[in-house]
Amino acid sequence: MSRRRPAPKGKRMKPTFFVFCEGKTEELYVKFLKSKYRIPIEIDTQVAKNGINANYIKQYKKQKFTHKNDKTFLFYDIDAPKMLEKLQAIDNTVLLYSNPCIELWFLLHLKEQKANISCNDCYKELKKRIKTYKKTYFSEELKDQLSVKYQKAANRAKKLSHFSNPSTNVWLLIEELKNVKNR
Repeated sequence: MSRRRPAPKGKRMKPTFFVFCEGKTEELYVKFLKSKYRIPIEIDTQVAKNGINANYIKQYKKQKFTHKNDKTFLFYDIDAPKMLEKLQAIDNTVLLYSNPCIELWFLLHLKEQKANISCNDCYKELKKRIKTYKKTYFSEELKDQLSVKYQKAANRAKKLSHFSNPSTNVWLLIEELKNVKNR
């Protein structure tokens, strides 16, 4: 059983967001959100990679202090075969996905993307619009675009068909962070 955090007397406790993600770019993005919203976020990346499962999450959280209001997110690209089914089979988690890759979410901050696209093309499109873009580096220019144009990206993402290429629901994490911040 995981260790429980005692609730401070007279204070409302913010939940911890446990985010399991597959890559360094997702990790950097979550760290960016953590610094922006100042919400407790525990990030586990690359250790589980595609081996993520309910038992891995349980063992990870056993080492941490937890609270009943904590939330668990799986932040993965779903372009790999069978990945979607594997992630959906893990109970009590919120799936944050991008198809084909996280760069699609970043690209939606800058333009509509309705046609099927590859990871390589997402990267090239981002590089055209943000000259400083590199896969595992968050420049100030990228951070500014992600902060300022979030609502446009969320609106564009909501119009896309779930799980198809292109699609993403990363905006769900930001909505959760905003809700906790505003309480």
